[in-house]
Amino acid sequence: MVPPAAPGAFPLARRGGATRILIVDDSAVARALIARQIEPHARFAVVGAVSHVDAALAFLASDRADIILLDVAMPGMDGITALPSLLAAGQGARIIIVSSSTPTGGAAAVQALAHGAADTLVKPRPQGLSDFAQALLHKLDALALSDERAAPLPSVPLLPIGHARPEIIAIGASTGGIHALAQLLAPLPATMTVPIVVTQHLPASFMPFFAAQLTAVARRPCDVAEDRMRVRPGRIIVAPGDAHITFIPLADGGAAIRLRHDRASSGCLPSVDPMFASIAEVWGTRAWGIVLTGMGRDGMEGARVLKAAGGTIIAQDRESSVVWGMPGAIVSNDLADIVLPPGAIGTMIITGAMA
Repeated sequence: MVPPAAPGAFPLARRGGATRILIVDDSAVARALIARQIEPHARFAVVGAVSHVDAALAFLASDRADIILLDVAMPGMDGITALPSLLAAGQGARIIIVSSSTPTGGAAAVQALAHGAADTLVKPRPQGLSDFAQALLHKLDALALSDERAAPLPSVPLLPIGHARPEIIAIGASTGGIHALAQLLAPLPATMTVPIVVTQHLPASFMPFFAAQLTAVARRPCDVAEDRMRVRPGRIIVAPGDAHITFIPLADGGAAIRLRHDRASSGCLPSVDPMFASIAEVWGTRAWGIVLTGMGRDGMEGARVLKAAGGTIIAQDRESSVVWGMPGAIVSNDLADIVLPPGAIGTMIITGAMA
């Protein structure tokens, strides 16, 4: 028996085995427009469309959704404020923010990603409907393919025996990575001086907001990388969004950033692979490479180089990943020294970097 629709919802057909989509938007026109882009595709089923957060919570109390498409500006609770409640009520549902309030590069988009949204998408306009539909289906497919979950791995934040204390930590991430980074960085004490470099797949226009978000979460300065910038203790450096981060050693024993714009084998710009390969050359056994949630396999080839140089490779576990593509490639190719959720990785960094 199909449960009754939540207040503000309209009942829609269900298909067995399809990825279940809940639309939350105060505009009836937007709800219908978004639903029309999804309904022709049998791998998805729009199981509900509601006009505000309370209605979405009521729906999730008696039904389930695999993916929630969430507006930001709505009567009552706004979408970003509602993210924690919807994530809890959704019990594993992924949330894509679909809103005019989250244009590419906007602070609201970075804030949404930091609060647990899996992705963001600008609400469609009539003249751009085809591009919107293509982008929406791409994002839905990526999240749907990551739905199978393995049993949680033991979260024991222990550094593998024989692995050196890090002098640099490099982190690569993509879809879901901003939230994972926040969980990883939050436990780190302000007294930790090991520098951290981050390649997160984001457009260049996001980077000032992204760096500000990491500064607040990690309680340490975060800079967007510039060519010849010195790697300094206690700071975070993020790839600029239109260049790869690599490193050169300095005569005084330090290191500096060199930005590259060539095409990486992964096709990503910025790419995790050249970052990992470069820290392998400069730091070798004294480098840690961490691969967090994300689509594709970026980071795998660089991790192979870093592991061969004696560095330590850490991957996010499948259970906590929004998309287990990048860390999954590390694990399936036997490159991971340890596999943990982000918070436990942060704890392991404390034990390993401050021992």
